[in-house]
Amino acid sequence: MVAGARERQEPTTDHPELEVLPEWPLETIAVLVTTDPAPHAIPVSWPLRAGDRRILLSLKSDRGSLARLRARREVALLILSGGNVAICARGRAHVLADPMPGAEDYTAVDIDVDVIDDHHQSAFAITAGIQRDVLDDSELHYLESRVATLRELAKGAI
Repeated sequence: MVAGARERQEPTTDHPELEVLPEWPLETIAVLVTTDPAPHAIPVSWPLRAGDRRILLSLKSDRGSLARLRARREVALLILSGGNVAICARGRAHVLADPMPGAEDYTAVDIDVDVIDDHHQSAFAITAGIQRDVLDDSELHYLESRVATLRELAKGAI
């Protein structure tokens, strides 16, 4: 074997799992995967950790992903963010509020997480997730208000 090369390892079906969702920064952008039956992946802004195995999202009401998760509740949410968060949360999604209070063009979605795949690697650490610049302050304020609504929904206050 060449010096420094690694032996090829047989693939395994076992994957490390976490018992509870880790904390991630508010400004996280995740990737939501829905199926129809082919997988479809979209970026989602600021997913809210609403418990040890619960995540809330706001999705634009006219998106295909919303229609797909209504038809097939099984989803996956990939989160790669600061604080060395590298997970894929798999579970069942359902509509929590349509329309979202205060955001008539958005729908609140609740993901009940069944499995939390841990994608940490001992050789690497994720120091920051996807970064973006705000080009429209009004859209940033709108996103902030939707996350505030999601927090209220998580508490059952709405």
